[in-house]
Amino acid sequence: MRPLNIRLDYMQISIENLSHAYGSVEVLSDINLTFEPGEIAVIIGPSGCGKSTLLRLMGGLEEPNQGASYLAGDVPDGCLNPLTYIFQDFALLPWRSVAGNISLVLEDHNLSKSQSEAIIADVLDRTNLSEFHDALPRQLSGGMKQRVAIARALAVRPAFLLMDEPLSALDSQTRELLMDDLVDLWARERFSACYVTHNLSEAVRLGHKVIVLSRRPGKVRGVVDIRMPLEERRERAAELEDVQQKLWQMMREEALAADRELANV
Repeated sequence: MRPLNIRLDYMQISIENLSHAYGSVEVLSDINLTFEPGEIAVIIGPSGCGKSTLLRLMGGLEEPNQGASYLAGDVPDGCLNPLTYIFQDFALLPWRSVAGNISLVLEDHNLSKSQSEAIIADVLDRTNLSEFHDALPRQLSGGMKQRVAIARALAVRPAFLLMDEPLSALDSQTRELLMDDLVDLWARERFSACYVTHNLSEAVRLGHKVIVLSRRPGKVRGVVDIRMPLEERRERAAELEDVQQKLWQMMREEALAADRELANV
C-alpha cells in the first residue's frame, strides 16, 4: 500500500530497453523498470551482474549503449540535486569537519550563510549527529562516517537517493543500527531510493520491492513486492524469512553460474 503522505511533486524514474557493454563484455541487457516515488527499491543479483553499473547509468555518470533512463514529474520543494549518491566508502574529506563535509554540497547553490547553516543543523539533527558538528572524520567510527555521508546526501533534498552498497563496509552490528536509522529517516520524511546490495537481509529489511538481476549480462529475473511496513520489520523478522528464501531461490542458480564463470576467467 502506498504511504498516504507522499507528495505529488515527487519524481519517478523509468528505465526503458536499457543495455550496456564495456567493449565486448555485455553487462546489462534489455532492462525495463519503474522506480516509484516514496519507495525504496532494492537491486540484488550475483557478483558481476551489473548492479552498480545500472545505478551509474540511472544517475547519468555513464551513457548506456542502448535505451535510456528517464525522470518524470517535478522535484520536491527545496531540491538542489534531483539525484544524489551514497557510496560504501563514505567519501569524506579528512581535513573538513562533519559540518564542513556537509557544507561542501551546498557551496555551489548560491545559498546564504544562514540558509546553509539551517540546512546543516537540520540534517545533523535528523541523523543524530548534532553533537559531532565539529568532529573530523578520523574521530568517527565507520558507522558515524556513513551517517555523515547520509546527512550530506539529504542536505540537497534529492528527489532520489542512489545508494551503492552503503552498508557493506560495516560490521554486522553497525549495519543493523544503520538500517534502523534509514527506516527512521524514511518514516519521518518519505524519500525515494534505489538501493544496491548483495545482502539479502538488508534487501528484505529495507525494500518495498526487490529487483533480482540474473548473472551477466544482467536481466530482470523478477520483482518481489514486500507489503509489510518498514517500521514493523525488525520486530517481525521471522516473517520475512520466507521472502528471503524466495529471493535466494531466485538467485541461487544464477549465483553458482556466475561463480563458475569468474573462476574460469
